[in-house]
Amino acid sequence: MISKIRPLLRGSTYAGALFAFGGALASLPLLPFALVPALSWPSAPESVQILLVLLVWAVLVALVGLARPVRRALVVSARRLLRVPLPDPVAGRRASGSFAPDRWRTPLWLVLHAAVGWTGALASGVLFILGVSLPGNWLGGEARATLLGTSVRVSGAWSWVVAAVCLLLAAAVCVLVTKTLRWSAPRLLGPSAAERLALAAERERLLAERNRIAHELHDSIGHTLTAATIQAAVAGEVLTADPTAARAAMRSIEESTRAALEDLDYVLGVLREEQSAAAPTRTLADLPELLDRLRHAGAVVEPHLSGDLAHVQGTLSRAAYRILQEGLTNALRHGTGDPIQVHVTATPDGLDLTVINRTGTRTRTFPTSGHGLSGLAERVRLLHGQFHSAPDGPHHWRLAVQLPVRGAA
Repeated sequence: MISKIRPLLRGSTYAGALFAFGGALASLPLLPFALVPALSWPSAPESVQILLVLLVWAVLVALVGLARPVRRALVVSARRLLRVPLPDPVAGRRASGSFAPDRWRTPLWLVLHAAVGWTGALASGVLFILGVSLPGNWLGGEARATLLGTSVRVSGAWSWVVAAVCLLLAAAVCVLVTKTLRWSAPRLLGPSAAERLALAAERERLLAERNRIAHELHDSIGHTLTAATIQAAVAGEVLTADPTAARAAMRSIEESTRAALEDLDYVLGVLREEQSAAAPTRTLADLPELLDRLRHAGAVVEPHLSGDLAHVQGTLSRAAYRILQEGLTNALRHGTGDPIQVHVTATPDGLDLTVINRTGTRTRTFPTSGHGLSGLAERVRLLHGQFHSAPDGPHHWRLAVQLPVRGAA
């Protein structure tokens, strides 16, 4: 019994009823316009005139619902008063040919909203007045109910029983009105098929953007922190014996961290959805600078470049730089101090990238995220390339990537 009464006591139920009654009042200014056709046809039967008034009124209410701001206002109000989780309408996105089923959902909701509001307001209002007036004898202390030709007079103690039933029925009408609107709101105010596709595409775009940002952070910030840590250690070791080398290492830390700050500023701007500066682009043209930073960190790098690298442009050049940066960072983390071999070969059909380093007992330990190689493999796969990373003999590790020109266009 308590579970049945509990919905009557919820604030959201009465907020929903007020929302329905508000819709009825909002449609009231259209009623004089709906009376014009009936007044212009005075000879029509009364039932026909009533039907004509209701039909014209429904059409006028539906026309109001065609305006896009009306739907947005209805969605916001239904979300707050009906407690229905409705997403915001997708602005400016409509599927071609979706006029009939999609665009008329809002007018249909508005007509239903007004009709349910008027029905609920009249029914609950009459029941509430009866429930309040009968016990106080404000209507003479009796009432007569007629059903199928049988009349029943209510007076005395029965007036209290009937009054209580009327009040409960008035509350039940409020619950029924709220449940009707809560059931219909997601179906008529919720996203249409075209909007659901647009929302899914938007979520996919955001996920792809966040995935790309994660790659950028891992490639840029991770490499910079690794190189800066090693350079700082080198500077500390040679600070007294070789001040020139120490200053060179500190200068390299400054340059690499400045570049990382540019990347970080761009990423934070994207995450905050601000108009940040243009994305910093690192291409194969920046490879000499990357190799210099590694040398300042104490690494011995042996580059082997062949082919016309200047003609490698766009996505292919940017992806090649990030792949080499990640490969060299891993070699710096896990290498033994022996030379790191870097092979870059540009051909008319694509680009071959290889990083080979000697592995063994590491003198320094650096924490890693564990996503470096998997991120590289995903990047190469998206470019329709081939990825290989495995031991090359007993003491070497080989990273080999082949990127086709056509897949990176």
